[in-house]
Amino acid sequence: MDRQQEYVLRVVEERDIRFIQLWFTDVLGVLKSVAIAPAELEGAFQEGIGFDGSAIEGLARVFEADMIARPDPSTFQILPWRGEGNGTARMFCDILTPGGEAARTEPRSVLKRMLSRAADRGFTFYTHPEIEFYLFEEPDESGALVPIDRAGYFDHVPRGKGTDFRREAISLLEQMGISVEYSHHEGGPGQNEIDLRYADALSTADNIMTFRTIVKEVAAAQGYHASFMPKPVIDVPGSGMHLHLSLFEGDRNAFWDPAGEYQLSRTARHFIAGLLRHAGEISSITNQHVNSYKRLWGGGEAPSYVCWGHNNRSALVRVPLAKPDKPTSSRIEYRAADSAANPYLALAVILAAGLKGIEEEYELPPGAEDNVWELSDAERRAMGITALPSSLERAVTELEHSELVAEALGEDVFDFVIRNKHQEWQEYRRQVTPWELRRFALGK
Repeated sequence: MDRQQEYVLRVVEERDIRFIQLWFTDVLGVLKSVAIAPAELEGAFQEGIGFDGSAIEGLARVFEADMIARPDPSTFQILPWRGEGNGTARMFCDILTPGGEAARTEPRSVLKRMLSRAADRGFTFYTHPEIEFYLFEEPDESGALVPIDRAGYFDHVPRGKGTDFRREAISLLEQMGISVEYSHHEGGPGQNEIDLRYADALSTADNIMTFRTIVKEVAAAQGYHASFMPKPVIDVPGSGMHLHLSLFEGDRNAFWDPAGEYQLSRTARHFIAGLLRHAGEISSITNQHVNSYKRLWGGGEAPSYVCWGHNNRSALVRVPLAKPDKPTSSRIEYRAADSAANPYLALAVILAAGLKGIEEEYELPPGAEDNVWELSDAERRAMGITALPSSLERAVTELEHSELVAEALGEDVFDFVIRNKHQEWQEYRRQVTPWELRRFALGK
């Protein structure tokens, strides 16, 4: 037994923890959980907890259903919303086959494989997410979504519901060791943003899953409904998850070059070029639902076109202003991903695209400094700017031909995503929407 496992066992005893929740996600990014008693914890560290993997979306086929969840002691945290006398902690799990091998279909393992590939090249992948979400009053029988306020971007609302909500959510996040950098009201009514501090990519993905859980717990406790749906309401901004990215070689930021344009190194330029070239292929992972494309093509500063720019918020990849005396601040921002993405898979394919650009030394096209939404199609074509997929159907078509994503996800996850997204699109196509009824059945 290693020191981390011994530490967890000691804390469980000293803090009178009654339940330990073991967390992992399915391929779609839905959090799964099983609770064990403290008496079972030592055995879980040594042998894991068996479960039916075929009952989890995309994890295993029926004839290979037996899977093992082994808790990662480095992720141990006490859940602060459970209260005294009902102590509950959680750990994320590595999912294994009965033979003890990492399950190739488990999203955390997918990201670990990509991080190992980056490590083989001497890189550590660091990320910082800006996570947007909506808060609604609990829906009535009609199901109407009513935002908790009518405030807008950066609005300060004295005694505002959103302010109180963010304060409580951030307090719980920090009690779990998840540092928050910023928080504020976003552009839509009832829309909020909380930005987590930089961390290695695996910790970031774990933190995002914990973040979603805390936001939903706090919302439920305050009588609200929290939604990470990319575009829950028409004519208001969608909810993105802008990802700030950098590669480090030891303590050195591999994206920083004081002599480069915008202080960007050749490594950073190749990485951006990889993101641009493969943006269409990875979009059904970073934007996995039919609703995701209503955000991308619905305005509200969501990126629709494949380009990059310095401090240009209409670009897919933005290069924020770096501090000349702080090399660690050099980074890029990928703006397409939304708040409903599976963070493990999204970070894996983003890293795969960037590493491909570095390995193949892709040349970075000229940056776009104009508002690309306001350019004509002819102007965008002249600049070599292409469009992101405009629907899930088109995104999956690009995914099907992507060797890069197939290699990054592994064959089983890749095939499952394609089947699942085709099914989602077909179910969506069969729907008769309220817009259609108003336009065609109830109109003239």
